[in-house]
Amino acid sequence: MINRQKGWAALSASVLTTVTILAGCSSEPAPSGGAQTGTGSTSGSPVELGSKPLEFTFYGHYDWYTMPPWGEDAATKWIKENKKVTVKPVNSGGAAKQKLNTMIASNELPDVIWTDRGSDVEKLREAGMLVAYDEYIEKYPNLKKWLGPEGLNMLRSPDGKIYQFPNWYTNQPNGNAGYVVNKKIYKELGSPKLETTDDLYAYLKMVKEKYPNVVPYEPHLAKDGQGLDVLYSAFAENHPNSFVGNRAVPNGDKLTSIFTDPVFREATQYTSKLFREKLITQDALTQTVDQITEKVVNGNVAVFAGASPTDIGLKAHTALSAKDPEAGYFVIWPIHKPGLDKNKIFPGNYTQLGWNVSLITKAAKDPEAIFAFLDWYTGPEGQRVQMWGPPGTYWDGLEADGMTPKFTEKYSSDTEGLSKLQSVTINMMWNGNTVYIDSTKAKYENTLPVEKRNWATRWQSEITWKTQANATEFINLKPLPDSPEGISEQTINDIFLEARAKALYAKSDEEVLAILDKAEKDAQAAGYAKLLEYKTQKWQENLKKMKGGK
Repeated sequence: MINRQKGWAALSASVLTTVTILAGCSSEPAPSGGAQTGTGSTSGSPVELGSKPLEFTFYGHYDWYTMPPWGEDAATKWIKENKKVTVKPVNSGGAAKQKLNTMIASNELPDVIWTDRGSDVEKLREAGMLVAYDEYIEKYPNLKKWLGPEGLNMLRSPDGKIYQFPNWYTNQPNGNAGYVVNKKIYKELGSPKLETTDDLYAYLKMVKEKYPNVVPYEPHLAKDGQGLDVLYSAFAENHPNSFVGNRAVPNGDKLTSIFTDPVFREATQYTSKLFREKLITQDALTQTVDQITEKVVNGNVAVFAGASPTDIGLKAHTALSAKDPEAGYFVIWPIHKPGLDKNKIFPGNYTQLGWNVSLITKAAKDPEAIFAFLDWYTGPEGQRVQMWGPPGTYWDGLEADGMTPKFTEKYSSDTEGLSKLQSVTINMMWNGNTVYIDSTKAKYENTLPVEKRNWATRWQSEITWKTQANATEFINLKPLPDSPEGISEQTINDIFLEARAKALYAKSDEEVLAILDKAEKDAQAAGYAKLLEYKTQKWQENLKKMKGGK
């Protein structure tokens, strides 16, 4: 991925819930056709892109998403000219829920819907609105090759078929969760050992004493748990922060309460202690991303942690090191409780299925041609063009393996131009191939001297990719929002968020435990046991799917 993990949004009843990151609207063409014309036939030879024009409509189902104009950037212009593909946007206008409802009610679906995995995909499937991909997957090579059988099995719907083309999928670790440390402060304090929770506590106390205007520990988006959940992983082996996000912790073959989890209880006591002693920023639960960014970029943070601290870390390191070569940030191996194996500590996680999916609807006149394009788009050539532009500028020709681009001098010298290109194409990375992009990027960066390597790529390859857990087995555990379990889940989430905030402000370790005990009691009264039974069933179904069962 491009040095960041994508935001995730769960689906809600009938249409997807929105992610309010950006706002955008634009005029849009009418979507093509009704929901009944696509057939999914795979008779004959594979579709050869470029042999004839292909045009289809594309709807990104998010309030914040507005598709950039197709053909106006160098990458999609090359695709339009060389592959004869034109993609016409159908934008949400900032009201995704209403937009999709209107299209469904009027039987005027777009050809492709780009959306989150979840229950509403199944509702569209059950209504007979989606095209199955199974025969296409056998006919076109890239998705099958790069995702692999285990990932494909996880995409299967209850009828045993596949209707979803994943985005940023992977079969190898990726991600950025962990800890970023201020290099100058660390050196001035004597470069002490910074490996265990005891080391971290001692270091943060030193920072507070020597640098009164510096935040010792800055948790990224603490109100969402990010910089706090990273610390959860330090207190047990093989305990990624996804357990906190799921509000469910594996114990044997069952998922159990987060409130009674000994690891969560100990980690919550630790973070509360840091907060009480003012080693964590005191506005952790209220500050904005801009406020966090300003502190990190100005060098006023000693340790910065979160689900993807390399995003802001890269920006901050670049700004600080440009003024002073001794300044900047570096990434450390994840913190662990004394006595634990540091190689079994996972502050973050990844899933094989990645972020969201593309659905081809039965409105499409030629669904096979659209799938052929998506499969090409996710393959090496499509990914090269999207990520680094058409051949001749930032890359020219291929290495001996026939897949890896030969990067030109301009790749390193014109970082501003490449960044400008990618700032557009990232919004058209609808089926990003994480393994190809990450491997290619890292392979090239490793040929450069350390001082010339991309900061984020270096730390990804050296630390963060090695310390993310595979959480594929825990995806799709959410119940339907309007089901009894779904209603319970919302209440339990509210209980959790309130308890975590109260625990952070607790005056003692004993008070932390009392808060968590009350939260457990309230959650059980709200149906937590039934919710955990539901999630356990879904988890066990996932494990069966991953082994090839249905």
